[in-house]
Amino acid sequence: MKLRRSMLFVPGNNPGVIKDAHIYRPDSIMFDLEDAIAVTEKDSARFLVSNILQKFGPLYKELNIETVVRINALDTEYGVEDLEFIVRAKPDVIRIPKTDTAKDVLEVEAHIERIEKEAGIPVGTTKIMVAIESPLGALNAYEIAKSSSRLIGMAIGGEDYVTNLKTNRSADGVEMFTGRGLIVMAARAAGIDALDSVYSDVNNDEGFIREASMIKQMGFSGKSLIHPRQIELVHKVYTPSDLEIKKAVRIVEATREALEQNKGVFTVDGKMVDKPIIERAENVLRLAKAAGIRLGGDE
Repeated sequence: MKLRRSMLFVPGNNPGVIKDAHIYRPDSIMFDLEDAIAVTEKDSARFLVSNILQKFGPLYKELNIETVVRINALDTEYGVEDLEFIVRAKPDVIRIPKTDTAKDVLEVEAHIERIEKEAGIPVGTTKIMVAIESPLGALNAYEIAKSSSRLIGMAIGGEDYVTNLKTNRSADGVEMFTGRGLIVMAARAAGIDALDSVYSDVNNDEGFIREASMIKQMGFSGKSLIHPRQIELVHKVYTPSDLEIKKAVRIVEATREALEQNKGVFTVDGKMVDKPIIERAENVLRLAKAAGIRLGGDE
């Protein structure tokens, strides 16, 4: 199970930040070649990220840190050139910005496949993530989510999405509720992960935890981050508590005993247990193991 609780944004033109990003142990590092990079620095950022991926790739894999590169859109003069450099450097994932239709994904996929063949990289190695940043993209979310077997996740880009709605970000996020709902449902229906937008007030831990808790409850896999200090906060939100783990263990053990005794109905802690409850308990234990928590009976 690949955890994507935290995806740390790193500007692709900042070598000091890039070389230390792994120290903070996010689940994913997203090297940005798009919005964070001025037009005059697009080429140098592309070179830097390509070199970093080639130099530190084995280290990222050893630390189980997923590498993601956000390219410029293909309708700009930078998008195809980004792919030419970055795919050959073998990141785990290419992130497509401003995805409005399934066609946007298929166009990027065609370039990736061509480059993989030219570079001798096994076809299908490079995965794709999309960013939904407009009402049109949100309405097309399911078609986008099932457009490619390379697609492993979709994210909502809050600032652009809200701007396209002709409103602004608020503390409670009511303006993003519909978009978040459409995206998380589409992602889950297609069997891929859903990532939430950044929380830009890096000094407001209480607000960040409140928003992270909300999007976890909605079904999101994790959150995009703009500061390393947010990593530990979101990991705590997403890591099952001791109480949740103990309850899940009781449910799984009771399920095993019920199957051995051919019981169709049974209870745990005085409550009837059925298939959805069993699946949720199993997921809690998978999350705990993926987060490095040793469970009773583990070797």
